Amino acid sequence: MIDKGTMTFSLTDDKNDEMSNIMRDVYAALKEKGYDPVNQIVGYILSEDPTYITNHKNARSLICKLDRDELLQALVKNYLKTL
Repeated sequence: MIDKGTMTFSLTDDKNDEMSNIMRDVYAALKEKGYDPVNQIVGYILSEDPTYITNHKNARSLICKLDRDELLQALVKNYLKTL
């Protein structure tokens, strides 16, 4: 029997590359507009409110292409690699 409360994710290298590119572009757009990119991205991830991300350079549309669960998984995975 599968525990429906626990899900596993598997991201391909292509998906990781796409996610990295999008996050770099979003980060750069937020920085360019004078925002604190980390705070804005965290706000978006926690609230799912796209208005945390600027429309500058199409950043809001880009980040909305990403699945938040996959994004969070990738961020945690990359953080844990640095420990």
